[in-house]
Formats: sequence, C-alpha cells, structure tokens
Amino acid sequence: MRLTLISHAATDAQRRASFPLNEPLGDGEVETISALRWNAPRAQCTLSAPELRAQQTSQALGLSAEVDSELRDCDYGAWSGFALNDVGSSKPKDVAIWLTDPGAAPHGGESIVDLIDRVGLWLKRQRDVGSTLAITHPAVIRAAILCALGASPHTFWRIDIAPLSITDLRWNDRMWTLRSSGCVLPVAVVPKC
Repeated sequence: MRLTLISHAATDAQRRASFPLNEPLGDGEVETISALRWNAPRAQCTLSAPELRAQQTSQALGLSAEVDSELRDCDYGAWSGFALNDVGSSKPKDVAIWLTDPGAAPHGGESIVDLIDRVGLWLKRQRDVGSTLAITHPAVIRAAILCALGASPHTFWRIDIAPLSITDLRWNDRMWTLRSSGCVLPVAVVPKC
C-alpha cells in the first residue's frame, strides 16, 4: 500500500510566515502547477484537505479528489491570520511554549500532539484502502512522517515540507515506512514535434 502526500502550493500567508486562514493559492500558482503537466501515480483513492488552497492545488494538478476533513490543517485558534512575528512580539512566552512543548496550545486551537494523534488515526484507516494520493498541508505531512517513524513529537519542527513537494509512505502489513520526503513535483516530459 502506497500513500503519496502532496503539500499544497504556496500561499501568500506562507510567504509572510503567517498562521493560515482558508486562503487561496498565491498569485500565479495555479498557472505554474498547470504548466507542470504532472502525471499522477496510479491510486485507488484521491483525497484533498477541505481548505481552498489544497482543493485549488488538486484541481490545478488535474485531479478529481474527494474532500477528507481529517486532512485539514492544524487549528491555530486565535493566531489564525496573524504573522508569526506579530504574535511573537505580543505573546513571546506563548510562542516559545508552543514551539517547545508539543502538547501546548496557547492559541486555543489544536496542539501538535493533537494533530499527530488525529493524523495517526487517519493513517490507521488508510492501511486497507489501497494506494492513496492526498493533497494536504505541511503540518499534516510532518505529523504523518512522525507517525510512520514512531518519532517523538518534539521533532515536529525539524521536518521541512516545501510547497508542492511529495512525501511517499508505504504500509508493509506491519508498519509504515518513509520511502521519500521533500521531493519536488516532477515536470512531465513533453515530446517535441
């Protein structure tokens, strides 16, 4: 069983290092994705997070994805829509706690541990689905990697997931393994006439 996770394309909030809302992709991203002419791997199931940025990425890739609410981004509570620097300036202790204690949720939303637990339950349900392609968020992909590796939640911030990157997990009837992560979405080779 193969699980291919694709991080949605870049948003203006990502470029500003802001906690996301349900924002669209950044200017020109849809056109850039469409120009890739990417050929998706075969999958029995194609899923998308419910947020606009994930659905726009899926559509630009030419995929017909079913929305799965369990692939939603982390809930950043009261910090949603604000830049990390601004929150850090006004609530430095809260941000420091959030970045060092994965069980903390000073923003009133979802803690990193809660996110990892949610994604872990979703991964358990995926074992019997067959090959799955899912367009989701960097935080969700980090959580899936930690679940696959059985790694500590304290390592969450040590994984970098770029926009439009692919992470490949495999289920071998006993455990998840990480086959690759952070791979750039490949451009289709178009034969010259």
